[in-house]
Amino acid sequence: MSKTQEILRAPHEQIEKIQLEGIKRTAINCYENIPFYKQSFDEAGFDPHSIESFDDVARAPFVEKQDLRDAYPYGMLAVPLKEVKEIHMSSGTTGVATVGAYTKHDIDIWGECFARGILFADGSDEDVVQVAYGYGLFTGGLGAHYGGHWMDATVIPISAGNTERQIRVMRDMGTTILCCTPSYAMHIADTAIEMGLDPARDLHLRAGIHGAEPFSDNFRAELERKLGYKVLDIYGLTETMGPGVANECWEQKGLHIAEDHFYPEIINPETGDVLPDGEWGELVLTTVDREASPVVRYRTRDITRIIPGQCPCGCTHRRIDRIHGRTDDMLIIRGVNVFPSQIEDVMKTFDQVSSWYQIEVDTDHRSLDIVTLKAEVNPGFELDSVAAVERLQKEISATLKTALSVGVRVKLVEPKSIPRSEGKAKRVIDLRKEK
Repeated sequence: MSKTQEILRAPHEQIEKIQLEGIKRTAINCYENIPFYKQSFDEAGFDPHSIESFDDVARAPFVEKQDLRDAYPYGMLAVPLKEVKEIHMSSGTTGVATVGAYTKHDIDIWGECFARGILFADGSDEDVVQVAYGYGLFTGGLGAHYGGHWMDATVIPISAGNTERQIRVMRDMGTTILCCTPSYAMHIADTAIEMGLDPARDLHLRAGIHGAEPFSDNFRAELERKLGYKVLDIYGLTETMGPGVANECWEQKGLHIAEDHFYPEIINPETGDVLPDGEWGELVLTTVDREASPVVRYRTRDITRIIPGQCPCGCTHRRIDRIHGRTDDMLIIRGVNVFPSQIEDVMKTFDQVSSWYQIEVDTDHRSLDIVTLKAEVNPGFELDSVAAVERLQKEISATLKTALSVGVRVKLVEPKSIPRSEGKAKRVIDLRKEK
């Protein structure tokens, strides 16, 4: 790991040199080997050979998810198929899946990038890493698996599901680092408590590396209290590699981009203009050294910012803030932009409700948007008391109205009545799309 530790603390001028040289190679490779990029660059009047500065990179056209879908299955390969050793795909729930292909080099880089998250969790070859992300086409399971191997740690490839067994294995095998979605980690915690365990005492966890879905600071605090460990965020997407594009360190003050492998930009999602550090916008990524499925200026649709200044941990790689939401997950309610994370932040100010909720959006007979928040109450709250229920629903609704400038109906429901997920939690049901 010495080489990784060295690059994590390298002068940023050295990192920028690696980035610029890698971006130029990537852009030329895309232009010469992927028909989409040749056409896109030519139509935009962009010459990849002309890249001499980061300002030149900003002249390149964007690539979007639909472009990758249109190229399914192999239209975005930059190498012969025989050099591809692994293929992953996005879930494809909103259309044709996007394909991520990996050479041996790409898999090695992926493992090293995820291993940085384990390293940030004060990990070593003495750790037991339990991987409860799903294995298969989804990148979570194998990304964490490769990261554990890179660290030379003990890896338990248990995948998602069978939660009581997860907990028994975690306890008996002495798991120290848990890798899964944050919502599934909360389900593990709640199930352990139902089994009569005190997970903070009876398990051996030191850290959780949780990604694939946004979670609030309040959700993090509850997880840390229940499981007695440190929660670290991790970011990635199939289109650029998988988990490990950015990792949160022990300071919990943003996620360090693996800048020797990825070049980040923040743009105004409406105009496409590059924004300065500190301003919120859409994250755009360019791969620096990916061989099989390189991308130039890929629009992630994730809303974040580049945090100014250097992290107290000493890592010199720039940090992105935790994902605020997605431009394509953003709800437009009567002309107002609303992110599910904003609703979650309000919910967590009320001790009577849990972290489990679901947002339902529909229209009334006048075609006006109606938002209903279903929130599970915590055990002990008297749902049988009509007055208590109505009072709490009104209080939450009023607070949401102030925070969002949009009216939200609140419906309190029984604990465990909202379906749990072994993967990404389904937080929003937009019934307007079905009409």
